[in-house]
Amino acid sequence: MNWTLEVVIVPVSDIDRAMDFYSRQLGFAVDHDTKLGDGIRIVQLTPPGSGCSIVIGVGAVPVMEPGSLKGLQLVVPDIEQAHKELTARGVAVSEVQVLGVNPSPTPEPLDNVGFVFFEDPDGNSWTVQQISSRG
Repeated sequence: MNWTLEVVIVPVSDIDRAMDFYSRQLGFAVDHDTKLGDGIRIVQLTPPGSGCSIVIGVGAVPVMEPGSLKGLQLVVPDIEQAHKELTARGVAVSEVQVLGVNPSPTPEPLDNVGFVFFEDPDGNSWTVQQISSRG
């Protein structure tokens, strides 16, 4: 039996600001923006190529403190290109960092060990890791 992670709820204080950040600056697709009545709104966004989406909203999602989610991780095949794209979109992203030693000999020296870090407008933190091949 497969167990797939499909949705992660990200706590935010301003849905429109967060939707703009995730869609315009990060390039996530807006899957839906649903208003279910007074005070209930759910927005689902999906990173390009991902099988897992994030949900931001009010009224129908568990209450968490905005900015309290730490360590969300995205994986890309080229960390330097990801850094360039994020910077070009106005995301305050760290420089590329090498954390550890590449555990397997690959033609890409940043595989598994190349990372960048950023936060959304509420302070939820994200990590981006390079993995161009899986052994």
